[in-house]
Amino acid sequence: MLTLVAGSAAQKQPSSGSAPQTVKAPPQAKTQAEFKDYNVAYATTGGSQMEAAANAFAAKYPDSELRVYLYNKAMHEYQTENNPEKILAMSEKVLTLDPDNTISLVMTATVLSDQLSDTTPDPEKIAVIKKNAARALETVETMAPVAGATPQQNAAYKDTLRVMAHSALGITSLKSGDNAAAEQELKAATNAGQAPPDAYVWYHLALAQDHQKKYTEALASVEQALHYIGSNAELGKLAAGERDRLRQLTGTAVLPSPNAGPQAQPSPAPPPL
Repeated sequence: MLTLVAGSAAQKQPSSGSAPQTVKAPPQAKTQAEFKDYNVAYATTGGSQMEAAANAFAAKYPDSELRVYLYNKAMHEYQTENNPEKILAMSEKVLTLDPDNTISLVMTATVLSDQLSDTTPDPEKIAVIKKNAARALETVETMAPVAGATPQQNAAYKDTLRVMAHSALGITSLKSGDNAAAEQELKAATNAGQAPPDAYVWYHLALAQDHQKKYTEALASVEQALHYIGSNAELGKLAAGERDRLRQLTGTAVLPSPNAGPQAQPSPAPPPL
């Protein structure tokens, strides 16, 4: 999941007229005291501590534009602690203050899509996921640049947000049984510019293709998932099982090494899912 770096944009007040009119200007402090207290609060670490610091700052400065960044930071701290319910709670705080906050829109859609049941998906959650992810894909175009980042880094950051939005839409469609829509969204996630390849996206793309009996394409996708799997042992095990199943379905054999002994004959292919 995304590392939230956008909060750093509030650490340095932007110079006037530095961004195009089409780009949303970052929040700014109204007074030096507000800016000083903001920086003290922003330095807090730990989910509950950061949430408390954000609440205290919001109580002292109820009209501050910088409240958004503090709740974003709290969301990031809870993300580091793998606390999805608190991620959602902080996202809602941000969206109450800034309904078009791209990061919170993406994080809400991502967490809800992960939580969605693949047997009885919740229609209300589906509606929120689709609304927030679609809106994020619109608002990402006018996000203010992250302070101190290069144009290339800002472009890659936006691409990461696009990957997450398309992935949330794809996972939601997959769990809802709309495999064609899932394939379309997950393909869009794999083609998002400078964003690094995501094994999680490739694996679910393979499932969407598998469910449509596009076995050759699914095998190519799951091979990509395994290529980028990294240290995720649980996902690696799932992807390897899917690869082996697809190899049987497509009649694709793994060539033995020169020193390997006789190879067992493959068992009959299982029925498609």
